[in-house]
Amino acid sequence: MVPLKRRKVVASQTGNTGTEGGDEVKFPQVVLFLLERKMGASRRAFLSQLGRKKGFPVQELFSQTVTHVICENNSVEEVKTWLESRGGSRPAPHLLDISWFTESMRAGEPLEILDRHKLQEQQRDESEVVFFSVPSYACQRRTSLENHNAPLTEALSLLAENAELSEDDGRGVAFGRAAAVLKALPSLVTSMSQLRGLPCLGEHSLKVIKEILENGTSSEVESTKKSERYQALKVLTGIFGVGAKTAERWIRGGIRSLHQLRQAGRTLNRAQQAGLEHYDDINQPVTKAEAELIMETVEKAVASVLPGAQTVLTGGFRRGKLTGHDVDFLITHPEEGREVGLMPKVVSWLQSEGFLLYQKTTRNSYLESKDGPGRPASSMDRFERCFSIFKLSKEEETRTEDPQEETGNGDPNSTKVMDKQSQWRAVRVDLVVSPISQFAFALLGWTGSKLFERELRRWAGHERSMSLSSHALFDNTQSKYLRASSEEEIFAHLGLEYIPPSQRNA
Repeated sequence: MVPLKRRKVVASQTGNTGTEGGDEVKFPQVVLFLLERKMGASRRAFLSQLGRKKGFPVQELFSQTVTHVICENNSVEEVKTWLESRGGSRPAPHLLDISWFTESMRAGEPLEILDRHKLQEQQRDESEVVFFSVPSYACQRRTSLENHNAPLTEALSLLAENAELSEDDGRGVAFGRAAAVLKALPSLVTSMSQLRGLPCLGEHSLKVIKEILENGTSSEVESTKKSERYQALKVLTGIFGVGAKTAERWIRGGIRSLHQLRQAGRTLNRAQQAGLEHYDDINQPVTKAEAELIMETVEKAVASVLPGAQTVLTGGFRRGKLTGHDVDFLITHPEEGREVGLMPKVVSWLQSEGFLLYQKTTRNSYLESKDGPGRPASSMDRFERCFSIFKLSKEEETRTEDPQEETGNGDPNSTKVMDKQSQWRAVRVDLVVSPISQFAFALLGWTGSKLFERELRRWAGHERSMSLSSHALFDNTQSKYLRASSEEEIFAHLGLEYIPPSQRNA
């Protein structure tokens, strides 16, 4: 028996010489290479073995000695691009469709290469190619939840997330803007030529897009997914109350998992303790139905302490999403000033009814007379707010699977199987109180998406010489505040076409 290491060497050498298991090479003048792209690894392995048994040299790795490249469902442009990425070949090999290979296998010898065996140049009518054009700012574009280019946008969004976790905000924004452009496109991207002239697509983003269009995946994205650091940052920042800086510090201290964090005996603040305790629940998506159940409870709490107050479900659910990572509510009263002191009463009611597993309330620190909407420059507003972990009861209980139990014919001494997790789950909930004079701005800011709001502020500053926040809109040219009682009025002040919440999913 050949030792393991020796066997690996033999296998490697066999792959390069084109023989396997002592198969005789009958046609040394023909050296085949089967392109795995679109063919698949298992099919390629099967066909390679078949070729060797028929006496054809088949190489596992492409080299200058290859005379025939066998492809399946590839265009000649794709294969030539692939060859160029490997330094080309002299002389250039035949680029053949799988049909030549299968017919040669049946014949037991290499057949004459006919025109129908050759990969064909794609004849594309320029009039049939869909070229895209979109405005530069996301706040000028309508972006629904329907995404025709999910593989591309998911890849760019992952790179954006990784950059943000690494506190490289510039790169994170660049990838995010590129993803937002692709989300807004009305149909599938099939070639790089369609992207000519589109805004926000930098060199790095275009490289990722090109690789996915050609190979179906991006090597950078795949290596990022597998990166221990990225995985650790994802896990640790998934703890409520833990940001990228804290996670990075823990990673430097050797902590990369929840188990290691628990074992390390780190001192955690109240938010982090609650986040760790309810980690699984908080990192489970919240459904629209669950958000509506929580809203019923919040509305009841608000009505009990201040009749006439209004509660609005904001965030992704207002934009039409069916799931989210948390639930956000904006609360106000039609009479200015009546909202003062509302939050402590609402929180007290929720606590007395056993709905809050954790809560932290911050006071309203915004004063229009002293604080302009863009000073200091920050995306964070300063409303009175309650960050909480909500205890959501489940309507359906988990039962045993004894079919007789449903008819009452089971063992009278048996009991229903029920634990804590079958009775309730923890959900992240934010409550925000706004004066009615600022409500339109708060509603716009808390509806999102995050990039849409960022682009609104950028448009206001760069294109209109204004400062926009979730509190107000200030005209720097006229040195005055521009009032608004609705989102439509804010868009009008900014010189933008009104875009409804369902179209703000940038």
